[in-house]
Amino acid sequence: MIDLDTWSQYEGYITNILVTGLILYMVFIIYRLAKDSKAGKWGYFVLFLALGLGLVGFIAKTILIEMMGGHG
Repeated sequence: MIDLDTWSQYEGYITNILVTGLILYMVFIIYRLAKDSKAGKWGYFVLFLALGLGLVGFIAKTILIEMMGGHG
């Protein structure tokens, strides 16, 4: 049987891996949206800025939590 500490570490690693995969998939979706709409350079910038801002916030939150040494 797996003890609680090992299971917590496993959950942490798997969550990070799966969320990273989801973020990469979302970047791909934003790219395809810009490409299929023929948005041009300005359109790519606006789409990635507007839709990617939530991803940046999530990544920044994770980095700040790790830098502060907390668990969240």
